[in-house]
Amino acid sequence: MNIKEKIGQLFSPAAFIHDSEENIQAMEKLIAEYHIGGLTFFHSRHSAAANFERRQENLSYDNTLEKLIELINRYQLVTKIPLLISIDAEFGLAMRIENTPQYPYAISLGAMDISEKEWIYEVGKHMARDLKAAGIHLNFAPVADINSNPDNPVIGYRSFGKSKEKVSEFSKHLYKGHQDEGVGACYKHFPGHGDTAVDSHLGLPVLLKTKEELEKEELSPFQDGIAEGIDMVMVGHLAVPELTGGKEIPASISKKLITDLLKKEMGFEGVIVSDALNMKAVANLYPEPGQLEFEAFMAGTDLLCFSENVKDGIKWISERAPEERIEESFQKIMSWKEKYGVLNAKKVKVPVFDWESHKEFLETLSPKFLAILKKVNGEIDMKNCSKVAVFGSKVNSFFKSLNELLPREPFELENLDKQFEELEDAEWVLVALFVPSAKPINHFGMNPATLKKLQLLAERKKVSLYIFGNPLALKEFTDLDQFAGVTCAFQDFEVVQKTAALHFAGQLQAEGTWDHDF
Repeated sequence: MNIKEKIGQLFSPAAFIHDSEENIQAMEKLIAEYHIGGLTFFHSRHSAAANFERRQENLSYDNTLEKLIELINRYQLVTKIPLLISIDAEFGLAMRIENTPQYPYAISLGAMDISEKEWIYEVGKHMARDLKAAGIHLNFAPVADINSNPDNPVIGYRSFGKSKEKVSEFSKHLYKGHQDEGVGACYKHFPGHGDTAVDSHLGLPVLLKTKEELEKEELSPFQDGIAEGIDMVMVGHLAVPELTGGKEIPASISKKLITDLLKKEMGFEGVIVSDALNMKAVANLYPEPGQLEFEAFMAGTDLLCFSENVKDGIKWISERAPEERIEESFQKIMSWKEKYGVLNAKKVKVPVFDWESHKEFLETLSPKFLAILKKVNGEIDMKNCSKVAVFGSKVNSFFKSLNELLPREPFELENLDKQFEELEDAEWVLVALFVPSAKPINHFGMNPATLKKLQLLAERKKVSLYIFGNPLALKEFTDLDQFAGVTCAFQDFEVVQKTAALHFAGQLQAEGTWDHDF
């Protein structure tokens, strides 16, 4: 292989599952001509990571899994060295592909006791089996960020929580679950994206901490992972001025952070991958196409993810980078490919998932992350208890499971008047709140006027609130103390709703705990 072909192996541009034939052919040409090393798959050009500011366009596409498999097979046909196929599957294939198994968010798993870490390992194994069946070699997970800032706009539900010990242990076990199924995993986002208040898809987050503070907190899960032998770390687009001479330089292009800190001081010898190079935190830093890729590479990066300037990046690196530096990264990528069987890639068949087994697994997990934030004082009078759904249909598995216990007709809060006359003489109200979005943008998708109405209901009635979805949405409430009880179910899966119903009926214990900051 000549030098440019070796450099091509260091690139993993974005491939879109739903794309035009013209774009697919252009990708085939790019792979064949520039000897691209891998592809990172996204749902479509409108997906969050690809086109963040337009993510509210909730487009629907058919046969995503089938199209993914078709494209993997098609792209593998035009390459000399098999492609490393990667994807963001933090909570399973469902993060990018409809109608595939979804697992609990990291925040949900983080509600489990640290002694339950073997279950995190099992989640990792289950995820990896799905990925492997779909022809994917690498999952860009776990998120090893400590979510110490409750106002973080981008990490939040993607983190195991604010305990560094739990983040460290759960990251190790999720990673190991992947490893033991022969699928690669990747710690992200070094040096730690948890205590930031800016979304790096849109701007540059700045972490105002000293090295000593970082070592005590953010770096801890990464250092623990390195001690366990992890072989891939993703560097985030965030600045740590204390480590870069006071300058706000993204970690992803900082030699001081990647080569000096991560490699030399912390002893990491594996593959270093950039976060997506199309993100606004770095995309417009340099006037010349290809320079960003060169700067990230020279800082110590081995795999350049989501480069939009592959041809120019290869040119910049080939003309300016020392040959031994190129050889170092090339050998790392080839060794990784060999370790995970990429070089023996075979034609992928569309997998058939065992949905019954998946359901049973979720049924086992769901009580472990069901968490009581405020316990109801005394007994609920079931005869005088109404049911109200918020941001979701009154026809749901939670209420259906309680029909015999609570025979009153359910309501939707949006359709109630502000006097709540429809609730008749009910002393108690069971509220099921379905958080519309796991992401905090626009109040997690919740209408503030409806939240005020719910707060008013809690003032007038004894309300037991069950929240299905990201519990960080609770910070949108003005006074949680007004509620008689608050229970977090974390997910809106049907099996989780049924588990929550069993808990409300007193037939099941909530085993989770959630340490929140508001």
